[in-house]
Amino acid sequence: MKIVADENLAFTEYFFAEFGNIHQAAGRTLTQKDVQDAEALLVRSVTKVNNQLIENTQLKFVGSATIGTDHLDITALEKQQIAWSNAAGCNAQAVAEYVITALLHLDPEFLDQGKQFTLGIIGLGNVGSRLAYMAQLLGWNVIGYDPFVQCENIHQVELEELLKHSNAITTHVPLTHEGKYPTYHLINAETLAMMMPKTILINSARGAVVEEAALIQDILQTKRKVVLDVFEHEPEISHRLLDLITIVTPHIAGYSLEGKARGTQMIYEAFCKTFDYPAHKKFESQLPACAQYFYGNSIKQTLKHHLSEIYDISNDDFNLRECLKDGKVDQKAFDHLRKTYPLRREWAAHGGPKA
Repeated sequence: MKIVADENLAFTEYFFAEFGNIHQAAGRTLTQKDVQDAEALLVRSVTKVNNQLIENTQLKFVGSATIGTDHLDITALEKQQIAWSNAAGCNAQAVAEYVITALLHLDPEFLDQGKQFTLGIIGLGNVGSRLAYMAQLLGWNVIGYDPFVQCENIHQVELEELLKHSNAITTHVPLTHEGKYPTYHLINAETLAMMMPKTILINSARGAVVEEAALIQDILQTKRKVVLDVFEHEPEISHRLLDLITIVTPHIAGYSLEGKARGTQMIYEAFCKTFDYPAHKKFESQLPACAQYFYGNSIKQTLKHHLSEIYDISNDDFNLRECLKDGKVDQKAFDHLRKTYPLRREWAAHGGPKA
């Protein structure tokens, strides 16, 4: 069997080598010719799996080691009877820890504010609910908005109330253009105007959830602190935008070793089900040991003293800004950062909590 896999997937050889020949390729530039004689295709969110890519191929399975599906043309896949799978929730813990790390990097004093600090979470799926749990462990007040999900452990409010009463707002929604609650440009001039000027905005979901032009105008007026891991015009990021955003990272919020490995394992299990193979491998056996910062310490004390050792988000910000050339960060530089990213470890690997 020929298996075409994005070169940035973790543990591809460990999970799939026994099934055939693995051909690794750059996911963003895959063409129909690359996958024409393959039976399985393993991708990430940078690959647009559409009819143009999959028509007249031998594909029987497409697995995306990502939580989202907006890059998959599910209608085209099902029309051609190609089984597909994504990895919903695989990096939820990593993204939750990213958000908390970003907030504490902006102001370590948030750790001591308890219920005086209100975190507003838009989207209460795998990531949002995981983040709510972690934030509650820190004693923060958590409010959430999600018209599709009811979480008994989270105080849910309408969007306008969340926007008006949060000290920080973070988005964890898929990118949708249709339906009663589309998320495309959910954060726009109108919704930004509802936020207090000092409210921090974090987007690690999909770039176009935030309207870039409106965000730029808002920051110019309010001096709002903003954290972006995703961008509306990704992978191109303008000099103007970089100058205004407080923390920028190259779409790596979910890039923990555990998250990447978990994503590959999830599509491995779906692959095995599709082809009727026994799924007997687990990613945990491949993970190296690491320093135990949480051992014997409270969560707050550990984060106060070891946050930068667990994850120094300022390095990611610096490295992305260093890619600026001729007024923008281009696709090649952006993709190189992601390809060579040194995967961080989740808190649980350091002896810390997990949801």
